[in-house]
This record gives sequence, structure tokens and C-alpha cells, in this order.
Amino acid sequence: MLIVERTFWGVKQMAQCCTLPIVDNPPMSENHRILIVEDDPAVARGLQYGLQQEGFSVLMADTGTRALALIRHEAIHLVLLDVRLPEVNGFDVLRQMRAEGRRQPVLMVTARDEESDKVLGLELGADDYIVKPFSLRELISRIRAALRRAYGELAGPASQHLLFGEIDIDLEKMVVAKSGQPLPLTPTEYKLLRHLATNPDIPLSREALIEAIWGYTSEIEDDRTIDAHMRHLREKIEDDPSEPHWLMTVRGIGYKFRQA
Repeated sequence: MLIVERTFWGVKQMAQCCTLPIVDNPPMSENHRILIVEDDPAVARGLQYGLQQEGFSVLMADTGTRALALIRHEAIHLVLLDVRLPEVNGFDVLRQMRAEGRRQPVLMVTARDEESDKVLGLELGADDYIVKPFSLRELISRIRAALRRAYGELAGPASQHLLFGEIDIDLEKMVVAKSGQPLPLTPTEYKLLRHLATNPDIPLSREALIEAIWGYTSEIEDDRTIDAHMRHLREKIEDDPSEPHWLMTVRGIGYKFRQA
């Protein structure tokens, strides 16, 4: 237990005292690094132990300010983010992450099962929401699902880019470029494009896309939401959004990504 206490203190001190290089969206690795943002030391240590037993590397922060410092300076694959935090709350941490273009998956944690919290978190770009108390098994399942959705099953360097004409989808860095110029996609737009592009020429229903992006059949997201995201994505991807070449509508079903 003393080692855990020292580790926790050391992470906090590093976030406060050290000047570290800025890190962009991290590369994928087998040993995923999880940042736990939780102001209750007992809860944080319990989560740390459970995640480490499952093979994850763990960093911890007990305030939103320290969380943002670690997110900027460490290669982190997923953030487990408590909503109620001192200094900067979880929603503001998430808002700042997305404003800086950081697309790592974020699981929001709260003690309150309130729909307004869930709506706000998802609208800001959260990948999932879990309500205390929860079982470690449920948490691990949600973390693994979020990592699969964000990074996929990457077997080697050859599979880390998807190239379609002038479109380059970098699965490792989670960025998209067109003719060499980065595109300012939102996290949801990136996930939508990635899922369609990794299933080229396959018609996907709106319900299937909601499941792939948010990980469940959402009561918040509906068909019109997917249509709105697709419209914005076409405006960024297509030369002529009214006559799309890549992002095709499949009448009566949904959408598909045309491979050629």
C-alpha cells in the first residue's frame, strides 16, 4: 500500500513541478496507459489496483488541473474522468481536451444517474458514461470496448493508415488529412468516418452506426443525429458535398464508404 501512496503522490508532484514536452494523440500500444481522474484517494487506489491487474499502465490525477497537465505531457490512451472534481470539473477537462484536438476516448464517471449529465458529457465528446457504484468487470468491459472503437485491432504498421485517393486516415494518431492538409474533425466525425472506412462498400444502418460510435443503442442519439454528423463530415471530406464521392447514402438503409 505504501508503494501505491508514493506512486500517487509522485504523479501529482510531476504534474505540478516538472516542465515536460507536449504530447499529441498517443500511438497505439499493447500496454495501454489509462489516466484515472478521481479526487477520492481510496477510490483512485482501488481503480488503479484493478486496472493494473488487467495489464493496464495507470497514471492518476486528483484534480482537473493536474489531469490536463498529464494529458498534455504523457502518452495516454484513455481517460477515466470523474465529473465532480475540485478546481476544474470533468466537463471542463473534456471540453478543453477536445478543443485542443485530443481524441483519446473518455469514460465519464459520476455518482448521479442524471440524464442531463449524460447528455452534456456525450455532446462534449465523451465516449461512454458509467454511474457509481459499478463493478470492476463492467468498467473493464467498457474500457476495452472504448479502446477497440478508438484504435481498432491494429496488427502492425501496415494497417495503421487507411488511404483512399487523397484521403489519409491515420489510425495511430487519430487524425485525417485530405491532399496532405489536416481536417478539423470532431471526435464523433472521426469515429463515424473511421467505422465507415474500415468497412468499405458495406451499407451500414443508422442504428449500427450509433452502436459503433457510442457503444450502445443510445436513447439520446437518433437517426437525425447521425444524418447531421454525416452532413458536417461530407462538408469537410467531399469536394462537392451535394454530389459525394466517398460518403454515400444507401436508400432505405443508411450509409456506406465507397472504396473507389
